[in-house]
Amino acid sequence: MSSLLERLEGVEARFEETATLITDPDVIADMSRYVRLTREYHQLEKLVDATRRYRLALTELADAKELLENESDEDLRQMAKEAIDRNEGAIEGLEQEIKLLIVPHDPEDDRNAILEIRSGTGGDEAALFAGDLLKMYLRYCEHRGWSTAITSASEGAAGGYKEVIVTVTAPDGEGVYGALKYESGVHRVQRVPVTETQGRVHTSAATVAVLPEAQPFDVEINEGEIKWDTFRSGGAGGQNVNKVESGVRLRYPWRNPNTGVVEEILIECTETRDQPKNKERALTRLRTYIYDREHQKYVDDIASRRKTLVSTGDRSAKIRTYNFPQGRLTDHRIGYTVYNLQQVMSSGDLQELLDKLAVAENAERLKESEL
Repeated sequence: MSSLLERLEGVEARFEETATLITDPDVIADMSRYVRLTREYHQLEKLVDATRRYRLALTELADAKELLENESDEDLRQMAKEAIDRNEGAIEGLEQEIKLLIVPHDPEDDRNAILEIRSGTGGDEAALFAGDLLKMYLRYCEHRGWSTAITSASEGAAGGYKEVIVTVTAPDGEGVYGALKYESGVHRVQRVPVTETQGRVHTSAATVAVLPEAQPFDVEINEGEIKWDTFRSGGAGGQNVNKVESGVRLRYPWRNPNTGVVEEILIECTETRDQPKNKERALTRLRTYIYDREHQKYVDDIASRRKTLVSTGDRSAKIRTYNFPQGRLTDHRIGYTVYNLQQVMSSGDLQELLDKLAVAENAERLKESEL
């Protein structure tokens, strides 16, 4: 207990300091610093609240033990015993809560996210599976009250998607990336394709990448170097699609700061019939792409330091199998298996699985923090 309290020294002082700083006009004018301090303030707010409850429980426990030791009245002694039981249980839970809050918080968890799904091995069946994954994620986001928008899509010949990119945003600033980051990796499906005449089970795959959405101040982009093209959007939309060039395509020469190599980034956006909106969303994806590439070393360092199999950022790792003949979903990182695959896919019922992945990662982070 004493070692934990020692680690909590200075927490309330820093909390008060950040509360003052985020009202300072100079800080507010520096958007990057303001956002960073605001996130720190909200993190410290949770820790300070838990710390205060922890100290109160310790005080009440000590008082109850003293009362039990010195009091002869049976009613008072019984009250003291109940207080001891209650506070000992509360202290144990609060210690776990505080330990998790002390472990350095990944600031990217609080960001909105860009979800990318691409069909892998398996041809038409892989594209159909990518479409099924998209429906699953859209329903999950709907349950969470998050907004989704498909910014780019390339449909498969038999349906589904060869590639689809979705922006996911939370109206209340809730950490979308922190919840969805566990989905990055290779998703494998085992089922009888609709095109299969012999009833044989095929194995196909789709790749999911979840990126933290970048803010305008996160990366430097020389907008004068962007080459813009417009084109007519495909899909439903009647005469507007045929006559209005609302789709936008940007090309940007980006220099990799780690290698010095210049590569051209190509991004298309056909989400809306409003060309200015499509331009803004294409810029958002460009910022996110560059932010992701420039921070890959940071992501790799985090993965190496944590040595966790849950969210390493390795997008080539096979993380999950969807076996339709058995109705089985298995997450290979934590050995989690359920037999309600159809329900998960149709209703987006992913929360229990995502919670277990978060618990597994937190357990590893606790172990590494040597608390």
